[in-house]
Order: sequence, then structure tokens, then C-alpha cells
Amino acid sequence: MSDSSERLEVWCAGEEWCPITTTATLVGKKWHPVIVHRLLDGGPSGFNELKDDVDGISSKVLSDSLEDLQEKGLVAREVISEQPFRVHYSLTDRGASLEPVIAAMAEWGAEHLRAPEQ
Repeated sequence: MSDSSERLEVWCAGEEWCPITTTATLVGKKWHPVIVHRLLDGGPSGFNELKDDVDGISSKVLSDSLEDLQEKGLVAREVISEQPFRVHYSLTDRGASLEPVIAAMAEWGAEHLRAPEQ
């Protein structure tokens, strides 16, 4: 992403903490990193496939999350067929570039979290 027109416009540009804030804004919502992770692992997926893969998410929240990720240029939506209506969601190059961030989150979580006691 060397072309500055492809970079995200942010209010805090120039501040040393701005890259952290911007990244947190992109992946800081509860389901966003999970959706990105599922698309990294499974490749392009239909809505119902993603809903099954993201255990516990409602259709409304998944729809809103996918729309937000599309607006931020992380996810692409492609209409596969009109009858029956089917779409596939996939990561854009920008979305796929989050792979090391998502991997680091998974690694940190595996190292520092534990299941609740019964």
C-alpha cells in the first residue's frame, strides 16, 4: 500500500499513537477480528457459511459487521447468482494484510487466557 490514495484517512495523522488507534478502530469491534480470521482460514464464504463459522453472532450483527468491513475496504462482496440470490464475501488485499495482526491476537490469547472455572 505505497500509494497514499490507498491509505486510510484518519483524524490523528502524524501522532505517534495514531497507527495503533486506527488499527484498533478497524479490528476493535467484537466480531470484526473473528470474521477476518474466518475469511483468512476458509477463503471466500457465503453469508450463511460465515454465520455458521462465527458461533454466537446474530444475522443482524453479521450483516452490519460485513457492511462496516466493506466500507473500510477490508472485505469485498461479490454477487454469485441472482436466482437464487447468493453472495460471497472475501478479504481484500488490505483485509488479508491483517493476517499477522490476527495471528498475534490469537497467539496472545492462547498464552494469556484460560477457561472460566466451573
